[in-house]
Amino acid sequence: MEYTKDLSIVISLFNEEESLTELVGWIRTVMDKEGYRYEIIMVDDGSNDASWKIIKNLSAADSSIRGISFRRNYGKSAALFHGFKAAEGRVVVTMDADLQDSPEEIPEMYRMITEDGYDIVSGWKKQRFDNKLTKNLPSKLYNWTARKITGIKLHDMNCGLKAYRNEVVKNIEVYGEMHRYIPYLAKNAGFSRITEKPVQHQKRKYGKSKFGLERFVNGFLDLISLWFLSTFGKKPMHFFGFTGIVMFITGAILAVWVIAEKLIQQSNGLLYRPVTEQPLFYLALVAVLLGFQLFLAGFICEMVSRNSNERNHYNIREEF
Repeated sequence: MEYTKDLSIVISLFNEEESLTELVGWIRTVMDKEGYRYEIIMVDDGSNDASWKIIKNLSAADSSIRGISFRRNYGKSAALFHGFKAAEGRVVVTMDADLQDSPEEIPEMYRMITEDGYDIVSGWKKQRFDNKLTKNLPSKLYNWTARKITGIKLHDMNCGLKAYRNEVVKNIEVYGEMHRYIPYLAKNAGFSRITEKPVQHQKRKYGKSKFGLERFVNGFLDLISLWFLSTFGKKPMHFFGFTGIVMFITGAILAVWVIAEKLIQQSNGLLYRPVTEQPLFYLALVAVLLGFQLFLAGFICEMVSRNSNERNHYNIREEF
């Protein structure tokens, strides 16, 4: 496929009016030095400062700058989704607008995509300048968990500076808060050549971070959801049905065992506890009921999955 541009640089932003002009100048310096054909796609995620006005002024002075403005704040995933949809470059690079990502990293990331054949090159901020207690330590725990669940050996899954082969961003759907897990979405779509590159991390120059500690909690919940959907999304009965059968059989065996023990002791003239006075009997009944409900849940989910428009959606690499 022929591309009209070498690079599409997608920048999601929210209230970053102080840094935009400096960022564009920095990017332009690097791009002109390397001689790339490029475009800058700036997605304003409902800013309530002068960000959109500045973007329009920058675009009027430079035709390589394109802008998308949301009427309200929808989140980074929505911004990246529309940025990816608009991207025309052979390689698509994402970066933040706060000047903490260096455009000087882009040429090497571009080379790794176009020459080394990687699908994704993710930035790795080995030396960070964030607060160690509120950012660094939670980030390390979050990334360790993400590596274990996804099987992708990235040290900084959430780094905003990433480079993608154009085909990757056109074959994944970023929604909710799944921007943190684009490499995992890509892996599930069949793009497995994923690597990382140590990148320089800058101190924040203007304003303050728009993300708090809650992002790590939300990120973990999103990761569990994504893992479940990617593993059992098209075969929910394999999870709910199996779990339900195991619980049902276990509960049934325990219930029969409690009743049989009582009958044996009663027939031999031994002291026995009535079945209804034994907590194990009620636990067994709960297991039976839960198992039955899980099995029904799996059956209903299977019916929904089989009637979904996505049930036969597969990414095809080539076709003759």
